Amino acid sequence: MKAAFTISIRLCLLIFAQCVSPQSDRFLNFLEVQRAKTTYVSQELKSEDFHIHVASHNGLKEADKISRLPGQPRNTKLNHYSGYVTTDPQNGRALFYYFVESAYEPSTKPLVLWLNGGPGCSSIGGGMMMELGPFRVNKNGKTLSRNKHSWNKVANMLFLESPAGVGFSYSNTSSDYKYPGDTLTAKDSYAFLINWLERFPEYKTRDLYLTGESYAGHYLPQLAEFILESNKNTNHTIINLKGVAIGNAYIDKETQRKGRHDYLWSRSMVSDEIHDGIVTNCNFTWNSKYSDECNAYLKQENDLVGNVYAYDIYAPLCINGTSSETYGFDPCGLDYVESYLNIPEVQKALHANFTGIPGKWRDCNDEIFDNWNDEPFTVLPTIQKVMDSGIRFWLYSGDIDSRVAITTTQYAIKKLNTAIKTPWYPWYLKEEVGGYVTEYEKLTFVTIRGAGHFVPSCQPARALALFTSFLQGKPPRDM
Repeated sequence: MKAAFTISIRLCLLIFAQCVSPQSDRFLNFLEVQRAKTTYVSQELKSEDFHIHVASHNGLKEADKISRLPGQPRNTKLNHYSGYVTTDPQNGRALFYYFVESAYEPSTKPLVLWLNGGPGCSSIGGGMMMELGPFRVNKNGKTLSRNKHSWNKVANMLFLESPAGVGFSYSNTSSDYKYPGDTLTAKDSYAFLINWLERFPEYKTRDLYLTGESYAGHYLPQLAEFILESNKNTNHTIINLKGVAIGNAYIDKETQRKGRHDYLWSRSMVSDEIHDGIVTNCNFTWNSKYSDECNAYLKQENDLVGNVYAYDIYAPLCINGTSSETYGFDPCGLDYVESYLNIPEVQKALHANFTGIPGKWRDCNDEIFDNWNDEPFTVLPTIQKVMDSGIRFWLYSGDIDSRVAITTTQYAIKKLNTAIKTPWYPWYLKEEVGGYVTEYEKLTFVTIRGAGHFVPSCQPARALALFTSFLQGKPPRDM
């Protein structure tokens, strides 16, 4: 996630780390370099993009089955698999996945792909083990506990570490690490799906839904477009895509920047004077350059906000691996995950890291983030194409995330100029307001009350209710 004007991302892990350093000139210079690489919209797909290598997968499904994970709770019954799928044999590029069948009647449930963002962060560490998978890692970093709100209660869940260089995924070609970007990630994710379906052929005709959060606001619309165009070019449905749902989605830089500053001001985290200075002096539109006055106000804003966990503004801090026990969300959760996934017995059980990836498993890869070479200023035109295709499209936001704040999504939706079908209304879970809903033409927007950036971690019951509603195609009301 390259959200502008935040606490220095370069000095901390991209998504999860708690960073206390003030914004620096180095960071502002870094943002200018990234801005110079940006195109306005996603690159047009070319015919050669659809030439996908499809390998034989005989016997690989059985080889990928997990017998038991170290520290797994006793009497846990589930079918889960993990391993590698080669997406480019010439470059030696292989992506790592984890798949868990639905706990109830999996043959009747859809297939759901989950992607975390970054760019450069792991869907296994964040999505599967900290948010919505069947297990959570305990504080000792060695054992697991059941997640009673796991999304595999209602779907067959597939988690992918993408692109190569993220988590356990790798490439034997160094240029894949030097020039990563949106287009290559979409193509690789599509190649992964085509080959994974060869390995698990019983899912070829199953409905597929794409879900994720944060910079997956780029990944998922682009992958959806890739799938839809591929189906069109081959004159038959290769992948039965039915819908897309993205949480706290990073989708448009102009609304991301404006929306974040307005959110901080609306939450009384910065003064009227600083907010007015930003509004007056900062131009967030395409190809604009920030004035010295704008940069000065942005730095003052960052200093005023102070040491707050940006992804959940009311959560405690994770300091030296520990945090307060008085709040439901534990920002140290990824520390426990990293400890667990670096245990050799765990990697063996997951069929991971058999090539000996240099260094420890990390949730986010700074090199991938720094070298990101292909990022459009906006993916709203891509989202419009996906919406116009007729598939289900939902955006949802935790309302206490300041990194990709709820206002950024609301402003982005306004740029789509889609008509309102059902005005804003509250939805309920167990007689409490779970959040709010607005139904638009071809788009549904849902908020989750009391959730930060990582909605399934912050509000697991409300997140599962939201996800269930999405699969049913019915916006939540009384649940």
